[in-house]
Amino acid sequence: MPYSLDALATLVSGAGLVAGLIILSVTRAWRMALFSMLDFWLAAGLLRLSGAPSWPVIGTAAALIAIRRLSAATLRERE
Repeated sequence: MPYSLDALATLVSGAGLVAGLIILSVTRAWRMALFSMLDFWLAAGLLRLSGAPSWPVIGTAAALIAIRRLSAATLRERE
């Protein structure tokens, strides 16, 4: 994978963590913070996938999508 895409994906992952923590500290809405972090991490996974796709990268992106969908369905049922 090109170095710039890997660095950008790492930056997006970190931004997701920071955004989630800011949302949690300001609004105390942990669901919104969780979904925000998962969206950023999914974006980072897709950035890594756009580089040099390999089975571990594909598996990571698929796992993030599955976690995002399962958590969304589970949390919406509890509302």
